[in-house]
Amino acid sequence: MNATHTPQPRRIAIIGCGPAGLRAAETLARAQIPDLCIDLYDAMPSIARKFLLAGKGGLNLTHSENFDSFIQRYGTRRDVLQPMLRTLDAEQLRDWAHGLGIETFIGSSGRVFPKEMKAAPLLRAWQQRLRHEGIRFHVRHRWLGWEPHQTRHLLFETPHGLQTISADAVILALGGGSWAKLGSDGTWVSHLAAKNIPIVPLRPANCGFDVFNGWSPTFRERYAGTPVKSVAVHYQDHQGVTHGKRGEFTITEQGVEGSLIYALSAGLRDAIDERKTVTLTIDLLPDHTAHRVLEEVSRPRGARSWASHLQSRLGLKGVKSGLLREYLSAEAWHEAEKIAAAIKALPIRLDAVRPLDEAISTAGGVSFDALDEHLMLRTLPGIFCAGEMLDWEAPTGGYLLTACFSTGYVAAQGAILWIKASVDDV
Repeated sequence: MNATHTPQPRRIAIIGCGPAGLRAAETLARAQIPDLCIDLYDAMPSIARKFLLAGKGGLNLTHSENFDSFIQRYGTRRDVLQPMLRTLDAEQLRDWAHGLGIETFIGSSGRVFPKEMKAAPLLRAWQQRLRHEGIRFHVRHRWLGWEPHQTRHLLFETPHGLQTISADAVILALGGGSWAKLGSDGTWVSHLAAKNIPIVPLRPANCGFDVFNGWSPTFRERYAGTPVKSVAVHYQDHQGVTHGKRGEFTITEQGVEGSLIYALSAGLRDAIDERKTVTLTIDLLPDHTAHRVLEEVSRPRGARSWASHLQSRLGLKGVKSGLLREYLSAEAWHEAEKIAAAIKALPIRLDAVRPLDEAISTAGGVSFDALDEHLMLRTLPGIFCAGEMLDWEAPTGGYLLTACFSTGYVAAQGAILWIKASVDDV
């Protein structure tokens, strides 16, 4: 009589409960592999803290623009990410959110948001569904790497002391290195480096910058935290190519930040790395031609101050007027031509990137050369990586989240193939 073989339970450990980790868990749960245990671990007391904070002012899930334009937002990593991003377009992501009971809409800019704008309702529904599908969550479990020579034995610091947990496959979704207080602290770098995994150094992305020599005390006190709206900016990158964009940014205590700055931050950062400084040229009135500005500035102002004159003739006031005062010399205020030229092309010199922990996201991470097409580490079979810990970057606007979702899905599909192959080998 032949003995009946009882299949052994298989366990997949996912470390990191942000969007990439949660998407990976969801994908694994729907694979319907018999006797598969899926465990999610996170160092923080609750999951997806960075996701929640990022969505506090309006959760931007993705962008509805056509794919050819969408993929360009990923710069030098667009080719390697393209097949992954095709797994989840804007319409599919909206359908997924609707399945959680979250209605979405497309804003005027093409960005996709939940109707409630908040991240918390979506996360609650998502976690509830994952629990219902049998996925187990373990918070306050900080990953400390592996036992020596045992990549299936994971070390964790837990409320009950050090624990070793074994797994048949592991998905690392540990985030980048920004917002450490929310759990994305980059400590995983040392664990992977100890295994000789190639890692591109982490750098700030979607970040602010310091202005050369700082703002004057008067300007800083008056305008720090003030948005500068409806402007156009341009700069030359380290290769001499000019880049420009319209939008708004915010004055900070040390310099500038905000959506317009974030959209250009990768190039600004690289230019500073190469040349130690970069000049951001600001058109304070992009809807006015240079000829019109000069014409209006040159009109007689009588007894009015320059501030009153510019407000009367061009509507230029507040922080825009303050920026002119900050950068124009006292002598230049007596020359209409210089004032008009500065309004259309005000040069602001930037000389430092704000620290990594202040950045919205991270550039650098695990090199794609270290990974196969399933995002498995070539030298550590059965170990997969996903999300922001990979070496890519993108601007805000739904691009960050979409890539996290997509790479989480691809890593999970790779883990499914790995588990199925190991079952067949038994």
